[in-house]
Amino acid sequence: MPNAIYNVPTPVNEPVKGYAPGSKEAESLLNMYKKMRSQENVDVPMYIGSEEVRTSNKVSMHPPHDHAHLLGHFNMGDASHVQAAIDSAMAAREEWASLPWEQRAAIFLKAADLLEGPFRDRMNAATMLAQSKNAMQAEIDAACELIDFFRFNVAYMQQIYTDQPGSNPGMWNRLEYRGLEGFVFAISPFNFTSICANLCAAPAMMGNVVIWKPAESQVYSAQVIMELFKEAGVPDGVINMITVDGPVAGDIVFKDPNFAGLHFTGSTGVFRHLWKEIGDNIAGYRSYPRIVGETGGKDFIIAHKSAVAKQVAVGISRGAFEYQGQKCSAASRAYIPSNIADEVLASVVEDVKTFRMGSPVDFGNFINAVIDERAFDKIASFIDYAKEQDDAEILIGGTYDKSEGYFISPTVIKTTNPKFRTLCEEIFGPVMTIYVYPENEWDATLELLDGTSEYALTGAVFSRDRYAINHASKVLENAAGNFYINDKPTGAVVGQQPFGGSRGSGTNDKAGSYMNLLRWVSPRTIKETFAPAEDYRYPFLG
Repeated sequence: MPNAIYNVPTPVNEPVKGYAPGSKEAESLLNMYKKMRSQENVDVPMYIGSEEVRTSNKVSMHPPHDHAHLLGHFNMGDASHVQAAIDSAMAAREEWASLPWEQRAAIFLKAADLLEGPFRDRMNAATMLAQSKNAMQAEIDAACELIDFFRFNVAYMQQIYTDQPGSNPGMWNRLEYRGLEGFVFAISPFNFTSICANLCAAPAMMGNVVIWKPAESQVYSAQVIMELFKEAGVPDGVINMITVDGPVAGDIVFKDPNFAGLHFTGSTGVFRHLWKEIGDNIAGYRSYPRIVGETGGKDFIIAHKSAVAKQVAVGISRGAFEYQGQKCSAASRAYIPSNIADEVLASVVEDVKTFRMGSPVDFGNFINAVIDERAFDKIASFIDYAKEQDDAEILIGGTYDKSEGYFISPTVIKTTNPKFRTLCEEIFGPVMTIYVYPENEWDATLELLDGTSEYALTGAVFSRDRYAINHASKVLENAAGNFYINDKPTGAVVGQQPFGGSRGSGTNDKAGSYMNLLRWVSPRTIKETFAPAEDYRYPFLG
């Protein structure tokens, strides 16, 4: 076969379409949304090897903003399907791992082009329907970020493979990057379609085979992801999608000697449980599994007394309430100095008053539904708690209604208690809690912020004082894996802001960078000597 050193196309971030009223892209997406909504007979299978597997255990799928409407069903599997997926993955492993890297690269570059073109409306519409994202939130997630993951990760793959050791005279040192010896288990959340696909694609790109368990509330768009993978040419068995209860899947996966890695995004509690389960089975694995996780957050905004009030307010309005606060990075607590507090609070309240809430089918709605009834009830309980406390007041919002969809009005809480419950606990919904601190207690408030939460995912500081910015960056260096200066703490872009946090927020392996891909390879050093020694004696022996 011919040999060459290949250079992949230089990646560029996918432009975000605006979906302005009357635009061609808005009309096209809206038509796709209506078309997909009308198809009530959708039956999402499990994808195991070359088979589309269906069972008698059907689980219905409904839009969160219109839960009486039936989108279709997915097929709930059992332990036998988990084992079948593992067997299928292991059968595909050797051929996939042996495929030249440029062939794997070509598959995912093709996936990016397909998503940019014929799959774009379908992926976005599915995300709007199943996850209740408005057109803009779906576009930046399901289309643009996923396209960026594919294209930038291919470039990072080349960067990794190109990194080679030096050699002294008479020898040649080489470094090869093998896929892991086994399979990777990917567990994905509901909130980002791009994350779901990347949890599978990143390990697969590096020569691994994958068992993927999507969240039940994301299965509708997960089917579109699998169709995209197949159309792009991902071979059968490389990425297997199963819809099985978590404990059932874990009981099989984490006891299999070929388990080689976990790629996870979800709650901190679940991640800790899985880590413990892996530890309990550690002696049974061929190798020590790679554990990569991005988990919870209690993301913050802190303003210095020099900050511009309106800029802080917009950072709160966007950072806290885009996608109903269901982003891992969503701002959930804010610390505002007393000298600008009244102006900030008034501006945030005015912003929230203008938010429209309803179905994503109306592109004028900024706020849509939260993902399901369980999330709705949890978020509502936090709001009810705040209503009952003497040291907190609700400035705006505080209402909710699940009669038609799981709608919770964006809620702003002001508290005089720096350890108020909603300042400390993860809510994962449209609730922002604000604590006003004395304007000259900057240092003490930074320490307070750093010690309030177990999480360390994202955070933002607003200030016009460069000394204050520098000081905050130092004090809060471990408080956020993604730190923003004079901007909201959301919206990380692949290739620009690698994403991930530490402490209770995960392993900080930075999705959207070469650092994440390095976790899915096992390097092998090869030293070749051209003139081997023929006498054991060294010169010092005389």
